[in-house]
Amino acid sequence: MSFDIPETGEPPRHPAFASGRRRTGALLPTIVILLVLAFGFSLFADFWTDLLWFRSVGYASVFTAQLGTKIGLFLAFGLLMALIVGANMLIAYRLRPGFRGMTLEQQSLDRYRMALEPYRRLVLLLIAGGIGVLAGISAAGQWRTWLAWRNGARFDTRDPQFQLDVSFYTFGYPWWRFLLSFAFAAVILSLILTIATHYLYGGLRLQSPGEKATPAAQAHLSVLLGVFVLLKAGSYWLDRYGLAVQSDNFIQGWAGLKYKDVHAVLPAKTILAAIAVICALLFFLNVVRRTWLLPGLGFGLLVLSAVLIGGVYPAIVQQFQVRPSEADKEAPYIKRNIEATRKAYGLDNVETKPYDAKTEVTAGQLRDDAETTNSIRLLDPSVVPPTFQQLQQIRSFYSFPSEALDVDRYMIDGKLQDTVVAVRELDLGGIPDAQRSWVNDHLKYTHGYGFVAALGTTRDAKGQPVFVESNVPPSGKMGQYEPRIYFGEKSPEYSIVGAPPGAEPRELDYPDDSSPSGEKRYTYQGKGGVPIGSLFNKLLYTIKFREEKILLSSAVNSRSKILYIRDPRQRVQKVAPWLTLDGDPYPAVVKGRIMWIVDGYTTANGYPYSTRTTLGAATSDSLTTSQRTVLALRDQINYIRNSVKATVDAYDGTVTLYAWDENDPVLKTWMSAFPGTVKPRKDISPELMSHLRYPQDLFKVQRDIFTRYHVTDPQSFYGGQDFWKVPADPTQDESGDRSADQPPYYLTMQMPGQDRPTFSLSTSFVPNKRTNLAAFMAVNAQPGPDYGKIRVLELSRNTTIPGPGQVQNNFESNPEVSRELSLLRGRGSEVKRGNLLTLPVGGGLLYVEPIYIQAATGTSYPLLHKVVVGFGDQIQMRETLQQALDAVFQGDAGSQTGEGQQPAKPGKPSQPAPPGGDLQQALRDAQQAYQDGQEALKNGDFAKYGEAQRRLKEALDRAARASQGGGSTPPPSPTPSPAPAG
Repeated sequence: MSFDIPETGEPPRHPAFASGRRRTGALLPTIVILLVLAFGFSLFADFWTDLLWFRSVGYASVFTAQLGTKIGLFLAFGLLMALIVGANMLIAYRLRPGFRGMTLEQQSLDRYRMALEPYRRLVLLLIAGGIGVLAGISAAGQWRTWLAWRNGARFDTRDPQFQLDVSFYTFGYPWWRFLLSFAFAAVILSLILTIATHYLYGGLRLQSPGEKATPAAQAHLSVLLGVFVLLKAGSYWLDRYGLAVQSDNFIQGWAGLKYKDVHAVLPAKTILAAIAVICALLFFLNVVRRTWLLPGLGFGLLVLSAVLIGGVYPAIVQQFQVRPSEADKEAPYIKRNIEATRKAYGLDNVETKPYDAKTEVTAGQLRDDAETTNSIRLLDPSVVPPTFQQLQQIRSFYSFPSEALDVDRYMIDGKLQDTVVAVRELDLGGIPDAQRSWVNDHLKYTHGYGFVAALGTTRDAKGQPVFVESNVPPSGKMGQYEPRIYFGEKSPEYSIVGAPPGAEPRELDYPDDSSPSGEKRYTYQGKGGVPIGSLFNKLLYTIKFREEKILLSSAVNSRSKILYIRDPRQRVQKVAPWLTLDGDPYPAVVKGRIMWIVDGYTTANGYPYSTRTTLGAATSDSLTTSQRTVLALRDQINYIRNSVKATVDAYDGTVTLYAWDENDPVLKTWMSAFPGTVKPRKDISPELMSHLRYPQDLFKVQRDIFTRYHVTDPQSFYGGQDFWKVPADPTQDESGDRSADQPPYYLTMQMPGQDRPTFSLSTSFVPNKRTNLAAFMAVNAQPGPDYGKIRVLELSRNTTIPGPGQVQNNFESNPEVSRELSLLRGRGSEVKRGNLLTLPVGGGLLYVEPIYIQAATGTSYPLLHKVVVGFGDQIQMRETLQQALDAVFQGDAGSQTGEGQQPAKPGKPSQPAPPGGDLQQALRDAQQAYQDGQEALKNGDFAKYGEAQRRLKEALDRAARASQGGGSTPPPSPTPSPAPAG
């Protein structure tokens, strides 16, 4: 037996091994293809489910407009970039020399040329195509810039330097900048690849003797360099207009052209543009003359001019003309900045009045301000969330906002009253772990239930809120409405709802002790949601949410719908991607539905001469959290309007956009880009109109700008001595950031000059680096003829009125207040200071601060215990606001408050026990019982010990009841020693 050994020296292969190797070779491409298909289908699932969602909310046109614009930009700029780059590489190849010589350099390159030649066209297509794809992706990201330029509306306001409409800077300038940057990228990439191609094929020689470039290569490169320099000329020319929107830290960060810019930089840019054009012509001329001398000299002149004319000359003007008399030189340009900034931020019509605040008190001083004092809000929405949670949570799987509740107005018993409101949302985290499952999380627990509202000016005898709408099912003053919350700030990521007709409902509606199962069931009847009954849709959403149970579960039926993107702000942002959204959406009962109201802003960062601000910093205060921050497309802005009021139906998720500021050019631009998506203002119903309000984040931005731009004299602005700042919140907890700004407060009040009290948003200012009060600012937040009117009371500099921080210190250091607060803290209670309200009444400024107490241990929540009032040097703390006001104003304030303590339970009126009464006696009895018990233990008298224990328990129970009634909590009593066995 013999074997034939192949000439290669390799042993023979068995056919089975060869087959296995073939199978292995085929397996890898199969896996790669499957992975590519899976990835592609995942992208398709995201795309298609996105389209289904837009269709479900009725905004498919937004999806198609975005998609069409992105595809159009991708194709147009991607193809253009690919053609420019590919054409230049092809031209460079076509211009290759026929004879390249036999130098070592060319012999070395021959190997690469020969290896590349079979794949030359493929490489060309791959390089041009890859660059084109990247360019197309970059261009698609500019879809907002394109739409804004394409649909830009006129502002009918011209900038003072170039006399161009503001729309050129806000809509046109960013687009022209993009085009210029795209052109630069195309030319630079073409230059790099052209040089590489010429070098590879011998058009450029780096190491060979003789000419370094062929005439054809020289001409080609001259054209590209000429185009580059010509683009630089365009950049210099466009830079001239960019000076109008520049912003730096010079003179308090004001924007626009300065003296140096007008008299040095602007002429320099014009001269440099002209030199660049001449230099470009020299490069183009080099196509014929074929010498680098003149283009080189021109380019050198351009660089030298850029240094001397563009850099050195402006610095000389700044140093020797501006610096010696800077305030005078810059005054005209500071004035431009002040006027533009105030107009861009809606501060051009602020009404500022001097206010000579009184500090002395007289009896009956508040008689003319009776309506304001009758509406002073004592319920602090940032303190009472735990109270709402304890009293109205009903079950652990419901919750209320933990940061702050909302303030609204409702007609209660024929009177429009400030109320603190919230909705009872679903919280899956409150479900016991043993009950957590995919079915429970996504099919059973699907929605919250009920609207809760409490009077802002009233408390009951225990210090608890007086609810005008509460409980499950809802009861109160709101009438009949749909209470289910399928769309809210705490809603689950997705829920699957719906059941066939006649099927048993599976959704938990609300707990019901009268039902045998302890709960009511429900089947969603709303029009919101995406149908998910088909196998194809199940597969799509299985991929989207990475959950195979969506596909496999028999509970997902032909009538099922999937609800997702349920947060009100996220829904509005999705259908209006051009809006910046307020950080605090709030619920309201409107025409039998719970509606989330979301304030939308149109912003820009190209308003000429207007100073930029940072949205995140300007809107941050002591109540700002990660959940309640402004949702912005850009953080840096220099123009803002509250142009849209949006609503989201809490039951079916319907999103409606209403044009609020119909004269806003930015809103007109986006309405043109997305026609039919924003309804006119006249479509807002009277019921909805009554709940709209001036938004907080806009007011925060305006007050931040106004700290500087209340100064309208250029000389004073330059000096900066009269600038203000927003005071730090003096009521923050010890553990908080004590430097965070005091938030603005909603309350009903009457400013001097107003005919009647209105729902307002107010803030105060203190001088820069000082703590006394400088001014008080309020905006009419109630829709009507005077809506949005900002009024400022500027205090006299000759009279020192304490600011919020000083007032808080005065409260704490007042002997009566300090003694009472120390007594409360000493008893184991936690004292919480409510919002420190400032009110311009009685010819002066009245400060009102509610004091809450909360037990330090156990199940507890804040209870309104006392009210501190300050006016001038007078400070009083009493059980009620009325008592405190009367005490401050010599026994008679001259007006009545709307506080009126309500009974804790209907038909059983009660008053809180004073700290020196029942509570003190109960504490003394507890201490005596404890001492008697210890003495009995020493004597071995267990009968007396048992009696002492009984008395101790009774005394502690009485102390607890007294603390709830009077707002105090007893300290932990000494733990008695256990009785010895036997």
